[in-house]
This record gives sequence, structure tokens and C-alpha cells, in this order.
Amino acid sequence: MDFYDIKNAILAGIFLSFMIGPVFFMLIQTSILKGARAAIAFNIGVILGDIAFILIAYLGSRKLLEQIKDDPRLFFIGGFILVIYGLITYLDKSNKKESVEEASVIDIPVSNNYIKLLLKGFFLNFINIGVLIFWLGVIIVIGPALNMNPTHIFWYLTTIVLSYFVTDIGKILLAKKLKKKLTPIVIYKIKKTMGLLLIIFGIVLILKGFLPKEKLNFDNLIEKVE
Repeated sequence: MDFYDIKNAILAGIFLSFMIGPVFFMLIQTSILKGARAAIAFNIGVILGDIAFILIAYLGSRKLLEQIKDDPRLFFIGGFILVIYGLITYLDKSNKKESVEEASVIDIPVSNNYIKLLLKGFFLNFINIGVLIFWLGVIIVIGPALNMNPTHIFWYLTTIVLSYFVTDIGKILLAKKLKKKLTPIVIYKIKKTMGLLLIIFGIVLILKGFLPKEKLNFDNLIEKVE
């Protein structure tokens, strides 16, 4: 896996960390009310939920990806999934108050029971089917790009999860400041931006399906320029 792939994986992790939803607000709320350690325990549960979805998405799509990895229709599938997820994010009408209320349905225990917080993070993330759709789209896109190499795919996804976790640590440490900054209009703009970026990226992938395979090879493009 080269530097370009590592950079993309890091950016994907940061992007994922700032997807607005119940997990986002629950993490900040836990940090403010219970402290950084409690928030980290909750966040580890969230990460474990992501890992579970990654395994489900990868194992469920591996055979299909190996069969059609050189088929341009794969770009249509991956792009379509990301466009749908982007539209859901873009058209989401919920605001900060609604998201916080949704997160508060799973109450924070009076004592710092880290195991309970970890489990709450896991299940709050795992019940969100949109997260599975997101990871499925990621794997469909990056699998063939990494030649279905299990080691490269493992490190790519690991880099995403690690950058996601590190960014969340930053959110935990800056929880009080973030809570003050997250006005409904700011949340609205973040959601719209995230949704648009996913839609644009999905459309780009769909358009790649129309290009001949050789035109997707960057080495050929460089040779032509020279």
C-alpha cells in the first residue's frame, strides 16, 4: 500500500469521524458528563461496532468482488451505494436537538462502568444500518483498487479505523468547545457538506465505469503527458 492509499485512508477516517448523528453527540455528551476515560470506553465500543460491520461487508462481498473485480460495473455498484448514502445524509432533516434526544434514549449510567459504556457504544453504532451501507460502499471501491490483496485491504481499513479513533480522541478532549460551536445551523451545513461530498464521489465512481480500463491506469496517463 503506497502513500496515496494511506493518505486516502486517513482522510476517510477523519471524514467518518465527523458524520453527524446520535453517536457523535453521545460521545461529546459522555465526555462532558463522565470524563475522557468514560468517553474513550464508549468510543472503543463504537469502533468495535464498525469492525463488526467491516467484517460482515468484507466477508459478504469478497466472492462477488473477486469474480467481477475487472468489471467496470463494479464502479456503478460502489458509486451507486455512496450516492444513496450521500442522499440520505444530505436530505436528513434532523437537527441538533433531535439528535441529542435520540442519543439520550440510551442513558449514561451514574457510575463510570466502562464495560457498560463500551457495550452502549457498540450497540448504538451497530443498530445503524447506514454504517453497514457505508462500509460496504468503501470495500466495493477499495477492494479491486488494491487488487483484492487481503494484506493491503486489512491495512487500508485499519488506517481508516485508527485515524477515525484518533480524531474521536480529539473530539473528546475538545468536547465542551465543540458543544458550544455545534449550533443547529452549523450541524445543518456539516450534514449538507458531507452528503454532497459522498454524492460527488459516488458520481465520479459511476463515471469511471464508462472509461476504458486503460484510461484508468495512471501510468499510461503519465506516459502520454511526457
